[in-house]
Parts: sequence; C-alpha cells; structure tokens
Amino acid sequence: MILAELQGITKSYAGVPVLRGVDFAVRTGEIHALLGGNGAGKSTLMKILSGLVAPTAGQVLIGGRRLLSSQPQAAHASGLYLVPQETHLFAHRTVLENVAMGMPLPPRAYAARVAELARGLGVDLPLGARGATLEVADRQIVEILRGLLREARVLVFDEPTSALTPHEAGALFDRMRALREAGVGQVFISHKLHELRAVSDRITVLRDGMVVLSGPMARFSDESILAAMSPGLAAGAATRSVPPGGTGEALRLDGVSGEGFSDVSLALAPGEVLGLAGVVGAGRTELAETLVGLRPLAAGTVRLAGAPRPAAWSPRRAAEAGLVLLAEDRQRHGLFLEAANAVNLSSLMVHRLPLLLRPRREASRFEEYRRSLGIRCTGPWQAVGRLSGGNQQKVLLAKCLAVGPRVLILDEPTRGVDAAARQDIYGLIERLAASGTAVLLISSDFDEIVRLSHRIAVMAGGRLAGELPAGASPESIAALAFGAATAGRGVAAHV
Repeated sequence: MILAELQGITKSYAGVPVLRGVDFAVRTGEIHALLGGNGAGKSTLMKILSGLVAPTAGQVLIGGRRLLSSQPQAAHASGLYLVPQETHLFAHRTVLENVAMGMPLPPRAYAARVAELARGLGVDLPLGARGATLEVADRQIVEILRGLLREARVLVFDEPTSALTPHEAGALFDRMRALREAGVGQVFISHKLHELRAVSDRITVLRDGMVVLSGPMARFSDESILAAMSPGLAAGAATRSVPPGGTGEALRLDGVSGEGFSDVSLALAPGEVLGLAGVVGAGRTELAETLVGLRPLAAGTVRLAGAPRPAAWSPRRAAEAGLVLLAEDRQRHGLFLEAANAVNLSSLMVHRLPLLLRPRREASRFEEYRRSLGIRCTGPWQAVGRLSGGNQQKVLLAKCLAVGPRVLILDEPTRGVDAAARQDIYGLIERLAASGTAVLLISSDFDEIVRLSHRIAVMAGGRLAGELPAGASPESIAALAFGAATAGRGVAAHV
C-alpha cells in the first residue's frame, strides 16, 4: 500500500528548474533511500512532500488524499513528519519541551513516552537539559524524537546520522527496522551508501532535478549508484595514497586540560594528518575549541612550531599564528548565512584587506577558491545560505584556507555533504598535507579516519585512550573508543 506519493513534481525558482517531473512513492513497511549530489533536488522534493514548499506543478498524495495546503501542519495531520538535517530547537526550552512542542497536552504528560523512545534509540538524553546546551548529535536526536512521538505513518529522515557515532547510528537503524515492522513508511536520505544498504528496501537517485535510477536496493551495485549520481564518480572514489608525514613539530600539547577533557598530550608534525577519533562526548570538540581560544585552558602547555602559546589567546590571534579551526556546525559556528560568499571567505582576515579595495579583493580571492575547490554558486556576492550543504562546506574550507594555516583543525569536515563533495574534500586534505600543512582530523566516521590518517589518536571520557597506526581497522578504533569509555574512562595516554 502506498502511504505517500509525489506525482510529476516540478519546482522552479525565478524560472530556474530545480525539479523536473519527479515521481516518488513510499509504501507501507518500506524504507526508501533517496540519494543524489548536493543541488540534485533531494531537500526541495522532501520539503514539498512535508508541506514546507508548494510545487510549481504536480501533486502530493498522503494516504491516498491530495495534500491541498502547503503547510507542515497539514502534512503532520496526514501522518507525515520530516526529521531535518539542520536542527531547529528552542535554545531556552528543555529537551522535553522541544520534543513535545505543538502537542495537545502539556510536555510533562509525554515525559515517560519520550524517555522510552530515547532508550529505544540507545541514548541517555536528560529531558531537563536546555536546547542551547546540547551538542550536534543530541540536537539531532531531539528532532528524531519529535517525529517518533507523533507516531507518524511516514517518517522522512534527512541525513539523521550525520553527527552520530557508529554505535548511535546502529541504534537508530534498529529503531528504523522496528518501525518498518510496524508498517511505518520511511524515507532515508544519506550520502553514505553503506548506511543505505544496511536498512533500505528501495532506492531512488536524483541528478539535476530528475530521477535517474529507481528500484529495489538489491538490484544495484555501489558502482552503478555512484555512476547514476555523477558519471565518472565511481571510478574516482577509490582510496588515494596518503603522503608521508613531515618532521619536526607543528603543534605540541603537554598535559592539557580544559572543559570536557583532561591531561591530553600529543604532537603533530608538518605535513601529517593525525586522526582524532572517539564517540560524541569524548572531549574532541572541546579540545579543538580550547586550542583556538574559544574555551579557557585550565592546565598544561600548548606549543606552535616550538613557541609557547601566549596567555592572551583568541580565535583571531590563533589565526594570525597559523592555527585555524573548521567548526563542526557550519551553520551555527562557521558561516554568516545571510552574508555573501566573498564576505565569509575574508571574515577571518578582514583586518588585512585595505578598506577601499576590500570588495574587489574579496571577490577576486573568492573566485580563486571557487575554481580550485569547485564551489557551485552564482558568484562571490551570493548569500552563502543559498548554497547546498556541500558547497557551504567548501566555502567554510576556503575561509579557513584563506588565512594560510600551518595547523588546520577539521572538526567533522564532511558532515552532511554528498559523495562527490566528500571525495573533493578528501583530495584537498591530502594536498594540504603534501604541501606541509599539519592537519588534526576530528571525525565520528571511523572509515574516514582510517582513509586519511597517518596516525590515529582515540579519545574516551575526556582522555586519550590510546594510539593506533595508519591503516588500523575501524573495529580497533571502536574497541578503544567504546571500551575505554565503558571501563571507567580509561587511562591517559601520550601520543
């Protein structure tokens, strides 16, 4: 039985087509994967299905009835809920209040049910915690809980695992399988083929606003799916060789402690990619933010190219010293979404540009990075918030690279980007290392850590749990990350 259906959907903005006659259906007890490159039209299609956007042509049917009103409330009433990739929480409301927002009863009436649903996802989320205090992964869980609480007959998951650890993602997949057994139809949008294969029954691939592949998942190989997304991508997706690390020390930490981590010691050489793995809450992001001056340093010493870090420290001073952080959450902490691409690019170095020549210099500099990184946009003065997720991430990378960093900290650099953009970013990281830039790579994707790192440091419970060599298996990383966290936080290790 078809629960939700899109028929002949066309959508244009200012005469520019984004979707071109797309047909898509979700059936009872089915997980339907939706795949496509950044800008392929996936998000627009799902916004139309969920009532957020009206189609230019075509119709939306939910439960056999046409969705006449392009309002989310109408879609909710019909039994459909969209779990968005970019979370939307009320910062000063509790987890419970955020989850139950818009429900007919007071939030406290749903406390037991929300707690049960959270346990079913394998998470321990304090229902009284404020939205502003939550990390990216926990905010994603709140969005998922909103949909589950409403007992929707159709759930749309837009990149739900983009900020989850493998363990949390596995728990989510278990929940999705249980929902499938209960007859719930689900749309699963992800850029990770192994995730789609783990749970999906069918797959549809969009390219340039059109369906280019659709059918049972088991019918298609990874190569055929990648080729449908972007001809030539499958051939270029093979693992690249990683250049050898340099000599000397670009960054050294000795007994560093701060908010969320303690007694961390490690060294990073020029031209080296040091993978920093761990589960959410291990202290990796807190460590990165402390290194660039966003959080206070409680104890220990930090040296850049052998020189002690000054006591007075800030992100601007860090950038001037050649230490730059690419933030995990690009929309909250990395980019000015209403500002132009060129303005975002120069935001870390605006003080270096002559006032009278600034717009010209900004535009010229952006065009250089636009070509080198393959940023798809209308030009330097387009608002960055208008770009797809992958292109936003490339602008954020360009912003960091414009400073000319000697040490680049990348916190989840491929979160929410498609397979093509992911390969572009991987290639960029390898070129940076080959040119002598030291890279501290923070990622919850253990395959990504293995793919790019010369060495791998694993954090658990705010401490270093150990070190692994290049080529270590994802299973060995998980054993340290989860084992040390379970065994009383482990013992600090020196890398």
